[in-house]
Amino acid sequence: MQVRTKKHHTDTVDIRITGPKEKKAEVLRDLKKHGYVDTSDCVPWRELFPELEVEPEYSVILRAARNRSGLTQVELSEKTGIAQSHLSSMENGKLEIGKDRAKRLAEVLNLDYRIFL
Repeated sequence: MQVRTKKHHTDTVDIRITGPKEKKAEVLRDLKKHGYVDTSDCVPWRELFPELEVEPEYSVILRAARNRSGLTQVELSEKTGIAQSHLSSMENGKLEIGKDRAKRLAEVLNLDYRIFL
């Protein structure tokens, strides 16, 4: 019998540091020792995918999470009890997810439900 492994939401913090330019490499090296990652060259995803600018964030996240899990809308519908037509409407930004559906989706997709709200 397969047992579902629930992934815990990872708690992270963003840190902004101001200081002398000549010390940057040294400070970043020290922070990496504690598990921090330099994200100063990262670009917000909406800048990379301007065609998604008009779509609500929850719809993009739902579609990406479903694809990452390798599920079709029909399969996700069967696992969550949410009608496939509703999943399609949510992915197309025509229907808001809501808290109850967010919790059901998050359980199946191994996410924190708040990402959909």
